[in-house]
Amino acid sequence: MNSSLSYTSTFILDKAHFNECYSESTTLVLSIKAFFKSGVLMLFGLTLLLFTQVNAYAAWFVIALGILEALSLYYSQPWWVLRQMLSKASNSEVTLTIDEQGVLSESFYHNGRILWQDITSIQETNLGFILHFNVGKGTGKSYLSKSYLSSDAQFYIQSKEYT
Repeated sequence: MNSSLSYTSTFILDKAHFNECYSESTTLVLSIKAFFKSGVLMLFGLTLLLFTQVNAYAAWFVIALGILEALSLYYSQPWWVLRQMLSKASNSEVTLTIDEQGVLSESFYHNGRILWQDITSIQETNLGFILHFNVGKGTGKSYLSKSYLSSDAQFYIQSKEYT
């Protein structure tokens, strides 16, 4: 395959896209260990309520924080998707260009380029690719869905994974 590929595609930032992004790129595992902090908060609030002279409103507030923490873990995907759907970029069209320089995404609200030399790893999932990259002094990750990539573009990304 020619390494000077230039592939362009457009897609809409809709609810289905956000759900796919979250489900393919999240590292959250719902286990007992994940709910430990919420359990500690609720137990601490109950201890304050039952065994101390602390104001009952303060104790109930700590219990409510524990419940809110547990709900935020359990409903993390719908909450994240809702926040994305409420953003101004929601339902906007994105133009994606993959070329020898990197990955360029352009929309009315955001233009960004990830250079191949900044990408530290490419993780292939069932439905797409997760690009891990260096940005400034930190790291970032971006998700590319296979649904809007041609087979040539997918092969090109896979070939970059091993370079």
